[in-house]
Amino acid sequence: MMAKVIGVAGFKNSGKTTLVEKLVMALTARGLAVSTVKHAHHSFDIDHEGRDSFRHRRAGATEVAVISRDRWALIHETRGTEPPPLDAILAMMAPCDLIIVEGYKRDGHDKIEVRNLALDHPRLAGDDPTVVAIAATGAVADAPVPVFDRDDVAALTSFILRHCGLRGAA
Repeated sequence: MMAKVIGVAGFKNSGKTTLVEKLVMALTARGLAVSTVKHAHHSFDIDHEGRDSFRHRRAGATEVAVISRDRWALIHETRGTEPPPLDAILAMMAPCDLIIVEGYKRDGHDKIEVRNLALDHPRLAGDDPTVVAIAATGAVADAPVPVFDRDDVAALTSFILRHCGLRGAA
C-alpha cells in the first residue's frame, strides 16, 4: 500500500522547511514512520569535491550509491534530462506511514499552504483545490479552508492525522 502524502507548499521564506521539520518530529513522536521529499529549484550536491563518490560522478557515472552503517544514498545525475515527476519519486520510496512533500506546489497531491503574512506572496488556497489548509503567521480573513497558526504544530499534526486517515499515539 502506498504511503499517505501531504504537501507543505508556499513561496520563499514562508517557513516551509521549519514547519516540515517540526511536523516530522511531532508525527514520529506519535509512532509514525515519516519520510520527506524536498523540491529544490536550484542545483544541489550531497557530496563534495575530494570524496570518492564525487570522483565517480565526475568520471561519468550516471548513478553512484554510497552506503554506510548509518545511512545510504543513491545519487542520480540527470545530465540535462528532466528530473522524474513526483509520482515516480514517491513510488521509489521505502514503505512508511506518511510522506511530507515540501514544494511541488503545482502537483496534484493535497497540501497545506504556508503563509508568512509579512511577505506579499500570491495566495494558493481558493485557486488551487488541492490546498486543504493554511498555516499562517496570523489570521486569514475569508479563508476557503481551515486556518492554523503556523507555529501550532499540535493542531496541524492532529489535522494531518485526521485528513490522511492515520492513527497516531496520543
